[in-house]
Amino acid sequence: MVALSPTMEEGVILAWNKKEGDTIVSGDVLCEVETDKTSMEYESNQEGVLLKILRPEGDSAQVGDAIGVIGKKGENITKFLQTISQEQEASVHEASLKDKQNDSMKTDIERKPDTDKLIKASPLARKIAVDKGVSLSNIKGSGPAGRITKKDVEATQQYTVKSVAGIDKDISLESVRKIIAKRLSESKFNSPHYYVTLSVDMSRVLAARTEVNKSHDKKVGVNAFLIKMVAEALRKHPQVNASWRETFIRQFGSVDIGLAVDRGNGLITPVVRDCVSKGIVVIDKELKTLIEKAGENTLLPEEYSGATFTISNLGSFGIEEFTAIINPPGSAILAIGKTVFTPMCDEQRNVVVRPMMKMTLSSDHRVIDGVLAARFMTSLKAIMEDPIYVLL
Repeated sequence: MVALSPTMEEGVILAWNKKEGDTIVSGDVLCEVETDKTSMEYESNQEGVLLKILRPEGDSAQVGDAIGVIGKKGENITKFLQTISQEQEASVHEASLKDKQNDSMKTDIERKPDTDKLIKASPLARKIAVDKGVSLSNIKGSGPAGRITKKDVEATQQYTVKSVAGIDKDISLESVRKIIAKRLSESKFNSPHYYVTLSVDMSRVLAARTEVNKSHDKKVGVNAFLIKMVAEALRKHPQVNASWRETFIRQFGSVDIGLAVDRGNGLITPVVRDCVSKGIVVIDKELKTLIEKAGENTLLPEEYSGATFTISNLGSFGIEEFTAIINPPGSAILAIGKTVFTPMCDEQRNVVVRPMMKMTLSSDHRVIDGVLAARFMTSLKAIMEDPIYVLL
């Protein structure tokens, strides 16, 4: 298994495009792999014959693990397979010992290790079974020749623990969720976060959107306006469009804005590139294409990585205000809340009702000082409350 994306550490084999005995040439798609972010095609850089498939569909593999063997037709690979098997067993055994130590305080969990040794199951399925105290003897395998796979173990209702109030259920972590947890933890604990919040009058943005949509069959979304206006604020304050690199700060030459998108099993951030040079309609078109691909798990690594700034919008869920965790390599993320019609005083002290929206900037203090964050947010507010600033 090779790394098919910059952050990939583990992949799940969704489907094999080749079968044992097929001739392979460089560039052939061997299989489809689900990475931490999307589904991708695994192209071979070797030539020969696919002699053996080591990881069937549904199995996961760490980067560096053997998933198949390509060699010469008729080549004897018995000793090679034995070596791989021994390495896998040693790895599983080591993981099992660690898991047993961690589980020493657990009770009411059924374990049948001796019986399970005789059952056909993938190494990962065995590891999960040991971790959850599941007996493989009670699981029907869906793999070749009845082999038990990761999904078979995860689907079982066995790994429950008795509780006074009801039944606890342990939910196995998908690779996507594990990677999200790791990346966000690294960002939160490595980057000193702080937050600044402003309320914005959205009257003119909403009016501008209404005018734009009068001349377009496909309605332009609010997110496209937000991306464009944030890009203009970043153009005025390029120090915010930057990244901490331990020994230096990199100020990016292009404004590439990512939008956090929920795809059911975790977040992904499709990135619209070079937003300063693009208009709102073009940004909206590109964004909709990227979001559609995100829903289909077909985004390429270059389409979801490397955002220099990120926007997270929970307004459509009714959330009025929140803080977000910075998405590396950027040093800031903007949290957008719901637009709420709010009574307030105008400059003549008359009570008026305005569509107000709260936005909170999370910043990495190593890169962005408080005054810089305040200036950026003030500029963004001015642009949104009078979009003519975009033209200046």
